[in-house]
Amino acid sequence: MKVLLLLAGQSTRFWPLSEKSLFPICGKTVLHHQLDCLRRAGLRDIMLVGGEHNKKKIQELFPQLPFIQQKTLALGMQGALLSSLPHLKKGPFMVVSGNDVIEPSGYKALIASASIKGVDGSILAKKVDRYFPGGYLTLNGNRITNVVEKPGDANKPSDWVNIVAHVHNNPDLLLKILKNTKTSRDDAYEVALSTLFKEHHYRAGLYKGWWQPIKYPWHLLDLLPYLLHDVSVQQIHKTAVIHPTATVEGNVILEKGVRVFAHASIVGPCFIGKGSIVANNALVRESSVGEECVIGYSTEVARSVLHNTVWTHKNYIGDSIIGENVAFGAGTILGNFRLDEDTVYSLVKGERLSTYRKKMGAVIGNDTRIGIKVGVNPGIKIGGATFVSGGGFVTEDIPSETFVSWEKGTMKMVKNKSRISNKRNFG
Repeated sequence: MKVLLLLAGQSTRFWPLSEKSLFPICGKTVLHHQLDCLRRAGLRDIMLVGGEHNKKKIQELFPQLPFIQQKTLALGMQGALLSSLPHLKKGPFMVVSGNDVIEPSGYKALIASASIKGVDGSILAKKVDRYFPGGYLTLNGNRITNVVEKPGDANKPSDWVNIVAHVHNNPDLLLKILKNTKTSRDDAYEVALSTLFKEHHYRAGLYKGWWQPIKYPWHLLDLLPYLLHDVSVQQIHKTAVIHPTATVEGNVILEKGVRVFAHASIVGPCFIGKGSIVANNALVRESSVGEECVIGYSTEVARSVLHNTVWTHKNYIGDSIIGENVAFGAGTILGNFRLDEDTVYSLVKGERLSTYRKKMGAVIGNDTRIGIKVGVNPGIKIGGATFVSGGGFVTEDIPSETFVSWEKGTMKMVKNKSRISNKRNFG
């Protein structure tokens, strides 16, 4: 079965990070992990649908896979399918969102549901116990009668969430309806589905397995334990060097050229990428560390995701997501736990959102530098290409390309004009 994997979204809710599908975690991008799950379900005829903004990077990483460029990003899923459906031959196909990571069993269940005689298609449905800002299905038995996009908690028609893993047995019919669908909201695909449901039999593929949407940066922290669970044994590359006084406990992957210095500790499950250093007295636990990182002297990294080339020195990084080419001065702490022990909130596009996490640190964009002895409150986001001078306390999000100084303990923010080096050059 042909699969259209949709990747053209611009990841605006993922700020200060970009391209959620291309963010590396446990040695692979999120997209790599999705492709692995599809292939384990027996799905290998996969086409990638992206935009001009990510075309080059996707084609560099996956030159063997066909790429279709979505012409109009503002049309969302409707635009993706209008651009890609003309490339398909007759017969069933699957459309999958790059925002949803599920187990291979989910894809298998979806195919089985769509293969039942008299069924025109199937949508993967999962029952949820708290509101998720997505589409919700109305069911009559297993038959789908309607879908409502982002209805709000008080107005949701059911507890069945529409996971964007759909099989359509007649692509020509879907294309015809999409071309004739007009709406003022970003829900044209869902409106087209509702039209289909009135006259055609679409069945819910009821799914009880694991599902992780990737909408906000902290969702990477929810994805992390699932991926680390696959680290079932110690895998230490023959070129890795571990000092006799260092300890490596549990299921840990140390890639090529990793060095673990005296009295350092790595507690699994854990992933340490190529060429990285875990220095003296450092502790890394339940985390994914990218390539060419330096977990410096007396640093603790806990339950966090670090991109490549992150440098630390005597820091605490807990429940945080750190972009590429980021450096921390000595004594900087990323707070991850509220004094009142309540859920951590974060501001996204002016809206205060719950992360549904008791422990949530910071999210820091690419090419950022943070000076010595800086404290950062839980849930704070710091934009890319930003410099934060030492000796202050960050209590609000900082925009990208900002220089932060301190006046009597208060942040002063101006445009950052400082040159940004690449830490790879200081190895």
